[in-house]
Amino acid sequence: MVRMTCAQLVSKPLTIFLCLSSLIVLALSGTAQMKPERQSKAVKATPENTKATAEKNAASTKTPETRPEEKPFKGMQYRLVGPFRGGRSLSAAGIPGDPSTYYFGATGGGVWKSTDAAVTWTPVFDKEGTSSIGSLAVAGSNPNVVYAGTGEACIRGDISEGDGIYKSLDGGKTWKNVGLRDSRAVGKIIIHPSNPDIVWVAALGHPFGANSERGIFRTLDGGKTWEKVLYKDAYSGGIDLAVDPQNPNILFAALWQAQRTPWSMSNGGPGSGLYRSSDGGATWKQLQEHGLPTGPYGRIGVAVAANSERVYALIQAQNPDGGLYRSDDGGESWRLVNSSHSLWQRPWYYMHVIADPRDLDTVYIMNVDAYRSTDGGHLFNKVHIPHGDNHGL
Repeated sequence: MVRMTCAQLVSKPLTIFLCLSSLIVLALSGTAQMKPERQSKAVKATPENTKATAEKNAASTKTPETRPEEKPFKGMQYRLVGPFRGGRSLSAAGIPGDPSTYYFGATGGGVWKSTDAAVTWTPVFDKEGTSSIGSLAVAGSNPNVVYAGTGEACIRGDISEGDGIYKSLDGGKTWKNVGLRDSRAVGKIIIHPSNPDIVWVAALGHPFGANSERGIFRTLDGGKTWEKVLYKDAYSGGIDLAVDPQNPNILFAALWQAQRTPWSMSNGGPGSGLYRSSDGGATWKQLQEHGLPTGPYGRIGVAVAANSERVYALIQAQNPDGGLYRSDDGGESWRLVNSSHSLWQRPWYYMHVIADPRDLDTVYIMNVDAYRSTDGGHLFNKVHIPHGDNHGL
């Protein structure tokens, strides 16, 4: 066993804190467990006492308040000083027109809700079978309807898997599992803007192995039944979805071929691809060529802007082809508008692109830093936020 002193750990602030905490606990513990015979006692003077005995007894009559090991901690009260780590979050959702109500999903802490504009938060998912949330969506037509996809799709080696899709009809007070229990990891949920019973799910599938419950799923009856509407193979799953805000029959989907082990990552291959549907997800067409990289692809993020013709796709591909692609004709043709590696570094963990719902030229990319462009993706500036490692907006 290697033993280190606090002084040897001076370059590690957290370790110093723990070391000092240990010293405090030991000091308090030592005082509390002192045996009675070691406590100081007043000695009655007698004629038989010699001068030496009197001096010894006088020294032993000090009160406990002056003992060196007790004085520094006299009156000390315990209080919680941390850690206050809440874990990572991949998804947040709000209600259009309601600036006070928000939800977020933690990768290890379930779903949380705020009704006071994020001043305070309440956990609303603690009674369910999993605490890992991959995606959240609130129905725009009925804000009491909330869907949660469990299991995170940013597949680190230490992730927790989910057990399907949950639905709430009362704003998060109660939840019911409505299926896709073997999907294990959910990349995105989208609810039809005017019908809360129509929902699309990008299910990544087992992060650590092959399975068939992966790809793009659709329900037309609020989760009672699910259709697998886009499927490639047992090693490729759905990672992202985007719907045309002007026409919900038009959707874009990204499939990702990926496989995780505790110590390695297989990322990308022929199973990865970008797809488009014009009939509400019933059928899909893979988008290839016409300005897109030749492949193979890795992870892809996709977003539709306020103008239906503008579509953004953040594509992991071999240099120099990776980066942000843009279509101005609804996905028919594409061009690379920004290849900066800072926008798609560590792609298996990030690749999040979000289009502004009102301005077609404003687009955000979440990565180690958060980036915003106001010229259609040509130039990005960092958005100053308190923490690196960004996954949602």
